[in-house]
Amino acid sequence: MRTKKRKWPQRLLAWARRDVVLVLLDLAVVIMSFMFALVLRFEGEVPEGYWNAFWIFVPGAALAYAYINFSFGLYGQMWRYASIREARRLLLAGLVVTGFVLASSELLGGQDPRLPFSHDLGERVLPLSVAVLGGVMSLLGFGAIRFQSRLFGFQRRIAAESQKRVLLFGAGDAGAMVARDILRHPELGLKPVGFVDDDRRKIGRTLHGIKVIGPRTAIPQLVEGRHINQVLMTIPSATSELVREVAEVCERAAVPLRVLPSVKEIVGGRVSARDIRDLRIEDLLGRQMVQTDLQAVREILRGRRVLVTGAGGSIGSEIVRQVAAFGPSELLALDHDEIHLHELVTDVDGGVRPVLADVRDAWRIDDLFEELRPQVVFHAAAHKHLPLLEHHAGEGLRTNVLGTANLARAAVRAGVERFVLISTDKAVRPTSVMGASKWFAEQVVRSHDGRGCIFSAVRFGNVVGSRGGVIQTFLRQIEHGGPVTVTDAGMARYFMSIEEAVQLVLQAAALAEGGEVFTLEMGEPMKIMDLARRVIRLAGQVPERDVPITMVG
Repeated sequence: MRTKKRKWPQRLLAWARRDVVLVLLDLAVVIMSFMFALVLRFEGEVPEGYWNAFWIFVPGAALAYAYINFSFGLYGQMWRYASIREARRLLLAGLVVTGFVLASSELLGGQDPRLPFSHDLGERVLPLSVAVLGGVMSLLGFGAIRFQSRLFGFQRRIAAESQKRVLLFGAGDAGAMVARDILRHPELGLKPVGFVDDDRRKIGRTLHGIKVIGPRTAIPQLVEGRHINQVLMTIPSATSELVREVAEVCERAAVPLRVLPSVKEIVGGRVSARDIRDLRIEDLLGRQMVQTDLQAVREILRGRRVLVTGAGGSIGSEIVRQVAAFGPSELLALDHDEIHLHELVTDVDGGVRPVLADVRDAWRIDDLFEELRPQVVFHAAAHKHLPLLEHHAGEGLRTNVLGTANLARAAVRAGVERFVLISTDKAVRPTSVMGASKWFAEQVVRSHDGRGCIFSAVRFGNVVGSRGGVIQTFLRQIEHGGPVTVTDAGMARYFMSIEEAVQLVLQAAALAEGGEVFTLEMGEPMKIMDLARRVIRLAGQVPERDVPITMVG
C-alpha cells in the first residue's frame, strides 16, 4: 500500500521534534534579539504602545525565522563538522527572513484602527532600526549556537601537561592544513607554538592564529626558550637535502623531527596532522626520487601474464606489489622459499599465483615456461650477500649466472616479450664474487637479445630496507646495544629506497629496446660512517654515547 507523502507542516513538526532543543534556542534567540533591539532603540524607556506592538509582532517573527531555518536545512546537521557551505546557508537564511520581517513590519504598520497607538507613534508596528538590529542579532545568535564548538572551543580538552609543544616548519598550504587540523583535534595531544619559515616576508605574520616566529636557524633558540618538544616539517615537496639540513639543525637542538610524506604519497593532495610520520633513512638519501612514466609502464603490463622470480625477497615482493596495480591478466610469483612465498601471497591484494621452484633447476624452469607462457619476466632471484658469497663462490655462480641462463633460454623458447634482469652497481667494476657473478649474468642476458624477446638489465645501489642490507644490520646491532660495525671510516655507498628501485625496474621494462643495461643517476654517495650515525639517531640514541661505532677492517 502506497504511503501518502507527508505535507510540509507535518515534515516541519517532525524536524522540530528531532531538533526540539535547537528550535527552542532559535525561538529564544529571536525574542531576546528583538527585545534587546527595542530596549536599545529607546535607551531603556520603551513606550507602552511599542511593547504592545512587540508582543503582537515577535511570535510571528520567531516562527518565521524557525520556518526559514528549516527550509534552508539548518536543522538536522552535525554542526561540529560544519564547513563554509553551512555558514553560507545560515547567512542566506538570515538575509531572507530579515527581509521578510522588514516587509511584514511595513504591511502591519500604517493607520490600523485595531492599534490605537499607531496614530500617535508612526506608521510602523516597530521602528525600522529595531527590525534591522533584531535580524542581525538573531543571525549572530544562530551562528553562535551552531558554531559554538569552533568559535568558543567547547571541545574535549587534553591536559596541558600531556600536550607536546611543537614547531611547524613551513608556513605554506600544507602547513596551514596541518595547523588547522591540530587546532580542530586537541585529542592529538599537540600544541602548535609557532611556525618557522625561511621566507623572511612571512616572519611576524600569523596563520590560523599561529605566528611565524623565525627562520630555521632560530630552531635551537626557540626549542630552549619555548620548551619545544618536537619539530614538524610540513613541506611535502621538500628535497632530501632540505630534510637533511633541517634534521641537522634539530639534532643540534636535541629535538626530534617528524615529516610529511612526499606529494605522491598523499592521497587527494590534502594533508592533515595524521599524515605526519617519523623521519626515515630514505628521507636522507641525498638525491631526488626518480619519476616513472606510469602510462608507458601500464601499456606493457596491463592484460599480460607477468612472472617475477625471487618474488619472496625484498625487491621481488615489491615488484609484485607494484605490478599488481597495473592490471596484469595473471601475476606469477616464483620463489624456492615457501615461507616467504606464502607471506607474499597472503599480503598482496589481488590474484597472485605462487610458483614454488628453483631457478637453478633447468628442467623445472623449461616446464614452467612451457605451461605458464609468461609474457613479461622480472628476474630478481639472486644470491646477493657479499661477505657470504666470498666464502661460497660456487653457490653464487650457480644461482646468479646459471639460474639466469636457464631463465633466458626458457624465455626465448616460450615467446616471452620482455625480460628484465635485476643487477647491481657492483657489476660496474666487479671486485667481489657477488659483483662478478651479476656482471656475468648481464652478459648472459645480452647474449640472448635479438631472439624475439627484448632483454635488458637494471643496475642500482644499496636498497634501503632490503633483507640483509647494511641498514638492517645496523638496526639489529643497535637493538643489541651495539657496537655498530663499519669496515672503514672512508667507505661510501649509493643508496635508494626499495620503492624507487622497483620503479626503475618497471621503467626499464617500458624503455628497453633490447640489450640495454640501465643505471640510475644516484647523486652523491653517502659515507657509511655518516649513515651509521644517522641510523643510530633515528633509533632515538646518541652515537658514541649510547651506541658505540667500531672499525672492523
